[in-house]
Amino acid sequence: MGKIILVTGGARSGKSSFAEKLALKIGGGKAAYIATAQIFDDEMNFRVKLHQSRRGENWTTFEAPFAAEEKILEAGKIFDAILFDCVTIYISNFLCSTNLDDEKFLYDNLRGLIQKLIDAAKKSDAVTIFVSNEVGGGIVPENKLARRFRDLAGLANQMLAAQSEKVFLTVAGIAIDIKKLEEKF
Repeated sequence: MGKIILVTGGARSGKSSFAEKLALKIGGGKAAYIATAQIFDDEMNFRVKLHQSRRGENWTTFEAPFAAEEKILEAGKIFDAILFDCVTIYISNFLCSTNLDDEKFLYDNLRGLIQKLIDAAKKSDAVTIFVSNEVGGGIVPENKLARRFRDLAGLANQMLAAQSEKVFLTVAGIAIDIKKLEEKF
């Protein structure tokens, strides 16, 4: 039965770097990388190349902007560790491909998408490390898309955290196991 680890934090907090090191440690020096990004412009192309520059031959990439649960199951047959980077890009892909006006549809379908990821991770024999952004710490966004994104990302993070063995919050390049802190209460 597979295990889940969630690594979350703000932009440029060091979450992907930490998750990459953790995946290689768990995977004995090799790991699967599930890439959720779609490249639509130069900025995203730069960000993807930046992430790729940190990984070498120890990584096998599975591209999955949609239906990523299939790639988790596929990678879990080969690798002991899977890095899913990232949940919030995956949510963006969903939001950009659907109707934003039907709030019930958005929440129901987002829950279904995340549950499929959780089920696949648990069904695999690997440890799946999900990387996600914490986006709800600021002011309420003024536009509907940003509010939907913030709310759905928060819901996804809660769902993943509830099923995770460990949850790390990264701040300034330092990872703190916050699930361990929660257990003390």
